[in-house]
Amino acid sequence: MMRLIRVLSALACAVVLAPLPSLAQTEPAPLVLAGGTVIDLTNWGESARDIPNAVVIVREGRIVEVGPASSIAIPKGAQVIDCAGKFIIPGLIDGFAGVNSQAEANAHLYMGVTTVVARADSKHGFIDFAVSPSPHIYAIDSVGATDNWSLLARRPEWVEKLREGPHPAELVPQDIARQMADTAKLGTRVLYIGPAVTAANTQWIVTHAHELHMAVYANFAATPPRVGIEAGVDALVHAERYTLGVIPDELQRPLYDDPFGPSANTAFDYAEHVPPTDLRLRNYARFIAAHRSALLPTFSLSYVLLPAHRNLWKEPTAQLLDPHRMYRPTNSETGEMEFPLPAWARRLPSAGQRYLQADAQKKAQQQARRIWQINATIFAAFPHYLAGSGADAMGTMPGVSLHTELEMLVRLGLSPREALAAATSNYAQQFGWNELGLIAPGRRADILVVSGDPTFSIWNARNISTLIEDGNIIDRPALLRIRR
Repeated sequence: MMRLIRVLSALACAVVLAPLPSLAQTEPAPLVLAGGTVIDLTNWGESARDIPNAVVIVREGRIVEVGPASSIAIPKGAQVIDCAGKFIIPGLIDGFAGVNSQAEANAHLYMGVTTVVARADSKHGFIDFAVSPSPHIYAIDSVGATDNWSLLARRPEWVEKLREGPHPAELVPQDIARQMADTAKLGTRVLYIGPAVTAANTQWIVTHAHELHMAVYANFAATPPRVGIEAGVDALVHAERYTLGVIPDELQRPLYDDPFGPSANTAFDYAEHVPPTDLRLRNYARFIAAHRSALLPTFSLSYVLLPAHRNLWKEPTAQLLDPHRMYRPTNSETGEMEFPLPAWARRLPSAGQRYLQADAQKKAQQQARRIWQINATIFAAFPHYLAGSGADAMGTMPGVSLHTELEMLVRLGLSPREALAAATSNYAQQFGWNELGLIAPGRRADILVVSGDPTFSIWNARNISTLIEDGNIIDRPALLRIRR
């Protein structure tokens, strides 16, 4: 009997232990980046504890170990990428852009944009969640107002509620509450407060959005910007829009009833012409800096109107894009913004038409320069920044325009390290998105290996030698093979 028990026990052990070797064999080998310098982008880019000759270990799509080669052993059987002489940074985040096609997804990825905070509207089209390969898509949805492009707009229960009419109109509070709950169920990461939303609803939205762990972007008009900033809005979007905070009360009050019409035109024209040295602007800049709201200026939307711009159609990813599917693309030959004439002007002699077009271009360039100078004053107060391109509208392009955004943030006065933080770790710090934005244990393995030091020149962030998303090495040249 004892012999039988021993035999049965041995068989039981064999059954339990037999699968273990096969499990060990199927476990994927870790990915290791060895010998490069890990760039520190913590604390809004103000820290600089880089790790030279580093080892980064990735398992199952996550970073598990980071440190100097002297303290981390490379696991046996690991897939090792030699990064000697190179620099390791997180995948870039475009905080405001479209992803409406496979072409756009590929263009983002090729330029190292591994996460897009994606907006659907008349300029960017609908978000295509089915694209593959794709950057991670963190959806933006509007809140508090009618919107034909909302993520909910085509749902039967929301069709009538969200139908816009001539302009977006504010929703009643009970509908706003249901709208927030329904879009949260879709996985929406950011709520967008537009010009039609008034102060009381703005304050309520911000409070409850944070309870739902959603970030809040704002483009204010009916709500005074100072009220929204005090309420704790996470990001003020568009450089030419958040300047509205400098207008006097007598121009702000009419915006409650007229956030899109003549009153809005008057208010924005006033804000645009405030001298950069005006004390009101300096006080407003200090007010922003003293609160938690970050600035997401989307300077790239005016990139082609400012001096020293390039023709973005010369970029490799431009071959992916169809200008007929873009909102106001530049001329593919010149790289310049075109200004279509009204129907009546087409009856003028060609010289008259050229004069009108040149005049329209000159006025747009002057406006862009004024907005830039105002933002230079705002920057001097040291608010926090987030990088977003606005692509693909007004001459911007997916992927490429995030790099022009970084260039313009440096031109504004940020250091290259601070600009890189604006496209990486600042999103984790501002929104609590702790799955991304750093080369650190526990973060998603979205990684760029670049050939030059990006803290010396922001241009080096473009020199990508290895692109990794979710721990997978992406074939960059293959991303350019799709045809529009």
